[in-house]
Amino acid sequence: MPHFKKPAEGSWTEHLKIGTEPVSYEDSISPEQYEREREAIFKRTWLNVGRVEQLPRKGSYFTKELDAARTSVVVVRGTDGEVRAFHNVCRHRGNKLVWNDFPREETSGVCRQFTCKYHAWRYDLDGKLAFVQQEGEFFDLDKAAYGLKQVRTEVWEGFVFVNLDPENTTPLREYLGEFAKGIEGYPFHKLTQVHKYRAEIGSNWKLFIDAFAEFYHAPILHSGQYMAEEARKIQKYGYEALHYDIDGPHSMVSSWGGIAPPHDRKMVKPIEAALHSGLFGPWDAPDIGLAPEDLPPAINPSRDKRWGMDSFVFFPNFMLLIWRPNWVLTYHYWPTSYNTHIFEGTCYFVPPENAFQRLQQELAAVSFKEYGLQDGNTLEATQTMLESRAVREFPLNDQEVLLRHLHQTARAYVEDHQRRGAEAGTPATS
Repeated sequence: MPHFKKPAEGSWTEHLKIGTEPVSYEDSISPEQYEREREAIFKRTWLNVGRVEQLPRKGSYFTKELDAARTSVVVVRGTDGEVRAFHNVCRHRGNKLVWNDFPREETSGVCRQFTCKYHAWRYDLDGKLAFVQQEGEFFDLDKAAYGLKQVRTEVWEGFVFVNLDPENTTPLREYLGEFAKGIEGYPFHKLTQVHKYRAEIGSNWKLFIDAFAEFYHAPILHSGQYMAEEARKIQKYGYEALHYDIDGPHSMVSSWGGIAPPHDRKMVKPIEAALHSGLFGPWDAPDIGLAPEDLPPAINPSRDKRWGMDSFVFFPNFMLLIWRPNWVLTYHYWPTSYNTHIFEGTCYFVPPENAFQRLQQELAAVSFKEYGLQDGNTLEATQTMLESRAVREFPLNDQEVLLRHLHQTARAYVEDHQRRGAEAGTPATS
């Protein structure tokens, strides 16, 4: 991983050669562009759908709704211990195969076979068609030809990814690039205490990634979460990250802050003082077998002593945050239309050893939820006014460099897909 600090002259934006001109957000308010993104991005890139801890034993499964790709997948651990994914559709009449009371809701469980609710066709955990009700009524039915349609699946550091494009042969690790290689070895498997949040957001999926890819807004939007003295101090001096970097479609920002306990106790809320915890996590970091100086090279890449957190954006919609007090956050942004998406936030901690540690973790989790709600509510206001098109160009500052990169990357994927479609003589949305 490159180790560099902000150039003495110039800026991160100039250093990373992103461009400095005002930007358009037409890609976030255009239904037509969203349809192009569905085809060019969400049907053709690696998507993180979960973790291996969700599949603790043979026969464990979970489903994932991928509205942007117009499908649902079922992810299962087979009898051989391998993790596989299949399109969640019965080969008989196209019914959704795995669901409970409500077909659009995700589900999970353990089973020996998958049985269709409509006509009781059954499939084993490897996707093979195992049983057909009244098989003799069919005409020369070859069960071997009607197994579940498999989806390419790979696991990186315990994170399960799928790729819906059968022609995409790029291995997951190669796609994730240098950031992922530089994170490998972090003990994600030890962080099995999980808190999850899910919200329906009235904005384009990229706008929420924008909100978490810069800290320029934090002193203003989140001022109500700070003690008065802390709020005044942060608003006066602003906020500056330690390090920005880009690798292909992916990006990262390394931040100061998150150092526990805070140096100035006058800025700590009473409940934070009582529990020794807050937004940045429990002050007493659990032992995960890694000292700060031994962290993988992509984490705190500048090796700054003020470091508190790294945020990695793995394109298109997976964000991984690694915090100094030895816990992890993930964000997912699942589009449902050009101006709506599902946001999922998941907190991962080392399992608590007592009630006090559990309360520390819960305070960190609810603090994150409050910040997330403030961001989500603001984004709905942003979306409505962008759609007015009263203003069409917007200036971005140096702290917003990763926003430029995200939108440029999304447009590039669309343009590349359209170009390849034109060369092949097929419609770009096929």
